Amino acid sequence: MADEQKPEPAPPAKPTPAAKAARPAPAAPNPALAGRTTSAAAKPAPARRAKPAGADDTSPLMPRRAWLGLSWGAFTAATAGCLAATGRFMFPNVLNEPPQQFTIGFPDEYADGVDERWKDRFGVWIVRTTFDSVHEAPGFYALFSICTHLGCTPNWLSAENKFKCPCHGSGFRPTGINFEGPAPRPLERTRIVMAEDGQILIDKSRKFQSELGQWSDPESFLEV
Repeated sequence: MADEQKPEPAPPAKPTPAAKAARPAPAAPNPALAGRTTSAAAKPAPARRAKPAGADDTSPLMPRRAWLGLSWGAFTAATAGCLAATGRFMFPNVLNEPPQQFTIGFPDEYADGVDERWKDRFGVWIVRTTFDSVHEAPGFYALFSICTHLGCTPNWLSAENKFKCPCHGSGFRPTGINFEGPAPRPLERTRIVMAEDGQILIDKSRKFQSELGQWSDPESFLEV
């Protein structure tokens, strides 16, 4: 009931002299552990193991040293390319053009008509004629193998006795006079004279144009 009071707990019993005698005596301290802490919390943390040499160089794809080598290689290659380009600019190609003056042999080595042996090497035809209408004499003249229309190289058609340009159809007679196609003027002659040793000397630095009356120049025709 509410009016009833709860009994107070009994005080703990005091240990008797016999119980005190039964308690084990505390163990004597070990002199070997004097001044040392033996608890787990006070134990020093284990030292970290040193990384082996080259451990930082590892990578899932390529070692760091390999990356450095690749970078230096690319830099060296780029530098070498720049130096090569600079050297190429400083020393351009030199085109070895044929000489402007050259000898082509002795007059008796040529028959009458158009000779093509020097066309590919020097770009000229050598023509021996029994009668030149300008100089009114037999001899030689040399024609540039360049069409006067747009600079193509005509072909000599011996069966038709004419030069024919394959580009636009211009036609020239053996004398060099144009007679068909769009070529506006005759082929040009070059200087032809006798050298000191008796050979025929061609000098391409001199040109003679028919429309300017230059075919009458003595050095545009070699009389023999």
